[in-house]
Amino acid sequence: MIRLIIILIYAVIVLVVTMPFQFVLFILDRFSPGIREKVSINSVHIIFKNLIFLAGTRVNYIGEENIPKDTAALYVGNHRSYFDVIIPGSRLPYPSTFIAKKEFNKIPMLNVWMHAIKCLMLDRSNIKEGLKTVLSAIDYIKEGRSIFVFPEGTRNKTQDLLLPFKDGALKISTKSHCPIIPVAITNSAEVFEAHFPKIKKADVIVHYGSPIYPDDLNKEELKHIGKAVTDSIEDMLKKDSCLIQ
Repeated sequence: MIRLIIILIYAVIVLVVTMPFQFVLFILDRFSPGIREKVSINSVHIIFKNLIFLAGTRVNYIGEENIPKDTAALYVGNHRSYFDVIIPGSRLPYPSTFIAKKEFNKIPMLNVWMHAIKCLMLDRSNIKEGLKTVLSAIDYIKEGRSIFVFPEGTRNKTQDLLLPFKDGALKISTKSHCPIIPVAITNSAEVFEAHFPKIKKADVIVHYGSPIYPDDLNKEELKHIGKAVTDSIEDMLKKDSCLIQ
């Protein structure tokens, strides 16, 4: 429980102390557009790294050479823990952001930071609003901003490697012609969810798979692009689970 308490105290202090900082960035952004997003993303990297340290989590990043250096991409990951955002989010290249469920938008101060890094809020109960989020994500990609998404739609609490992907997530890639980077996050539930409410030391692997380029696929392959992504993630999860002691 001590780690959880320390992390909660740290998170509250950061959110409270940085509100004036965000107000200043909001004003500066009027004169220098983009500065709020850039400074906020760099700050989030530091905050996330501190949270990983406080949790006692050891992370092994594999396949970072697969991350494109000259183009925006759609990162598609499996989802078993709240730390699935924090761990890869601590070192994603700038500019990158996440698609999150709209419920997070109701959390005071946290929502300020989420808007600062251009997080997209997804209403899972409204098809029309969900389509708007997908269209906004496509615009982000075209602007050069990468997107990290968890197409399972919620944290996977089953024994299955992956839950079925929600419709629309991969359309962000096929409609914007950007590469898909499959991301397998192994053992993240052992940080917190596996022994709630305690946070314990754990080894986590974040594995970036080979990019999948929709424009290089034929019509038949495009029909099964979802399976190609899930197969890649599941293959990495199976291999990496053997590396966790």
